[in-house]
Amino acid sequence: MSCAGTSLSSILSSIGSIGSIDEGDLAMPRGTWVLDPGVGGVKIPEAVKAHTEQRLREYAATYLAGRFTRLDIRFRGQFCYLDAYTEPAVPENWPLPDYPETREQMIERLRNTPTHLCRLRYFGCTDRWGFAFYTYSSEKYELSVFPTGEFLGKPEEALAASALFL
Repeated sequence: MSCAGTSLSSILSSIGSIGSIDEGDLAMPRGTWVLDPGVGGVKIPEAVKAHTEQRLREYAATYLAGRFTRLDIRFRGQFCYLDAYTEPAVPENWPLPDYPETREQMIERLRNTPTHLCRLRYFGCTDRWGFAFYTYSSEKYELSVFPTGEFLGKPEEALAASALFL
């Protein structure tokens, strides 16, 4: 189920072909609905969840093999969360003798600590999701654009963009 919709670029190009636009014409009438990719969304149906998870796992197996040990895909309401687990790189002489955990405990803890990649927001179309990176500096998800420059895109494109940090 994909969306047959009009892209923002095609809307803007059609506006340009209408003729000249006065500055006053750019004001939006009150009560006009505008899509905000960082707000709203609809609850993800079970069939879409299964299909999206399958698509993401197939993409990860094909294009991101070896970059992580496990990919965690979670759904809650209108959101799909993507987390990755990696094998920790721990120096041989670590931890220090007075450190409160052993080397093996530390490695196991790090193996079980996810790297939050991104959050997808569902708007009712399987190929038009909102995208937000997880920022560790503020410990929250921040609205992002897809590599195509659009605010909406495919889940695989969001995974590819966020996997750059693995």
